[in-house]
Amino acid sequence: MGLFDIFKTKNKQTTSEQKPQETNNNALTNFDCYYLYGLTDNPFRQSKDFKAFGELYKNVIGIKGGIIIGSSFHPYQLVNPKGTSAWHAGYVQLFLNEKKDEAFTAIIKDNGLFLVDPSAAFKDLNVWPDTRLTYDENPIFSKYVPFVIPFLVYKLDQQTIWDIEIQLGMATKGNASEYVGQITNLTRFFMHEPSFILGFDKFEETNPSKLIDNFINCKQLLGQ
Repeated sequence: MGLFDIFKTKNKQTTSEQKPQETNNNALTNFDCYYLYGLTDNPFRQSKDFKAFGELYKNVIGIKGGIIIGSSFHPYQLVNPKGTSAWHAGYVQLFLNEKKDEAFTAIIKDNGLFLVDPSAAFKDLNVWPDTRLTYDENPIFSKYVPFVIPFLVYKLDQQTIWDIEIQLGMATKGNASEYVGQITNLTRFFMHEPSFILGFDKFEETNPSKLIDNFINCKQLLGQ
């Protein structure tokens, strides 16, 4: 039984949030679930600043259509008790908009970006079977609290800007700290100091613990 199945067994009710009717081109399966991850003192923040989110998105992803989720989350907020992820909820929020056809056409054909905020359904922590981010198991995460900023990106046929810049930094300087620092600065419009970015990755429903691994692998940076 996977992570999403565990939460779904707690609430068997089927809603339109979970199973929207999709067409081939705008189906959720045509989107990749990406996220920035880092550490902060307050992991659950929201912003409606579309321009600032757009700059962040373009400097991490590149010129590619997608759905911006206007919130950061603690990892254990990413799946609500119904088994719906923040990525799924962001997709559904746009799908249920009366102008969804125009929106998805803009994403697919014109590299359009749209800002949604499903965070109201993800206020509570739902600890995963992988409990390594709990304070009891790793007290360091009570001081340096994990957070993620999720994005839905229409399927890429090229590298993300993140991958390009990381490779360039490693090849020319032996590190990519300057670029990662720039991305941290681009999050400052809603992720205030002492928040900072650690990395970027794709979320995999079949292996959600990979997200947890990313934080555990950074413990040595914190002297752990």
